[in-house]
Amino acid sequence: MRYIVTVVVIFSCLFSCGNDPIPKPNGYLRLEYPEPIYAEESIEGIPFSFDRNLLAKKITTQQLRADTKSYGITLEYPELKGTIYLTYKDVENSQEHLTNFLRDAQNFTQKHTIKADEITEQVYSNKEHKVYGMFYEVGGNAASQSQFYVTDSINHFLTGSLYFYAKPNYDSILPAAYYLKNDIKNIMETVRWK
Repeated sequence: MRYIVTVVVIFSCLFSCGNDPIPKPNGYLRLEYPEPIYAEESIEGIPFSFDRNLLAKKITTQQLRADTKSYGITLEYPELKGTIYLTYKDVENSQEHLTNFLRDAQNFTQKHTIKADEITEQVYSNKEHKVYGMFYEVGGNAASQSQFYVTDSINHFLTGSLYFYAKPNYDSILPAAYYLKNDIKNIMETVRWK
């Protein structure tokens, strides 16, 4: 009996004399992107200009419909695996066209409510340059994290949206989405109608 008690005491001392477990902190991926450098982008034949981040390596432009003044512009960010798509439409001084374009832009954003955790709206207004619009930030695993539209309410209407070349996983793309969100806001702020 004495032998058993001695063995139990020895084992108790060996296994009970340890440090208390310390939980390890969560590790987060730290991505650092270069400070944005902006330059004016004035594409021939396109009725507006804007400042773009030089990190956007490839810019493509195409006319969307031959019978109207509508253009698609793509700004590709290969290092971030993301693309900002811009679509320009001529309002043609038509209240009906403007109403339809606004409805389409708002409906396009609302389609993301299925996957989005939240959609935050931010009104934009620059009376000096006649640029008015709305910026949408979409939180969650939606396909597009940032969208916007701007118009002068008479002749010009521009929409933009951000997409990544990856399955939407909000936590993984959040740093790149935040970086490109600032680029989208810069585009909105620097649009100049021709």
